[in-house]
Formats: sequence, structure tokens, C-alpha cells
Amino acid sequence: MSEETLKRYRQSIDRIDAALVFLLAERFQITQAVGRFKAETNLPPADPAREERQIARLRDLAAQADLDPEFSEKFLRFIIDEVIRHHARMQDATGID
Repeated sequence: MSEETLKRYRQSIDRIDAALVFLLAERFQITQAVGRFKAETNLPPADPAREERQIARLRDLAAQADLDPEFSEKFLRFIIDEVIRHHARMQDATGID
């Protein structure tokens, strides 16, 4: 493999990484709105039933995409845990239990 080939691969990876960051930023903007809504309406920060549905959905999508479903579940679980932490913090800020 030539250095130029490796460079092109790495440039592609860098573009994909940038897209992932922007997608995550957009996702977190939306989940922040959900968190505010939950805090205002006294809904719990976590929704375990939805989380399980989303994990099952993502595992199916991963399998279709030839991506390890275990990896996709770990990735989504990390994101979900971070969102729940933000939602709980919002509720703490509003004084709602």
C-alpha cells in the first residue's frame, strides 16, 4: 500500500469522523429539548422501555449494515446514559424530583 493510498483512506476516515461529530451535536440538541420538556412536565429522565426498543432497533440496523450489534449497543448505551445524565441534571435545576 502506498503512502498516497493510506493518506486517502485517512482523509475519508477524517471526513466520516467530522460527520459523526456534527450528527451527535444535532442529536444532543434535540435530546436537550426533550430534557427540558421532561423537566417542565415532571416526566422521569429515563424511559427504559424506549431505551430497550431503540437498542433492539439499532442492533437490527447494525446487523443489516454488517456492523457488530454488540458494538452498536455499547455505542448507543453510552449515548443514552449521557442523555439521561443531562435530563436528570435539568430536573435537579428545576427542583423537580
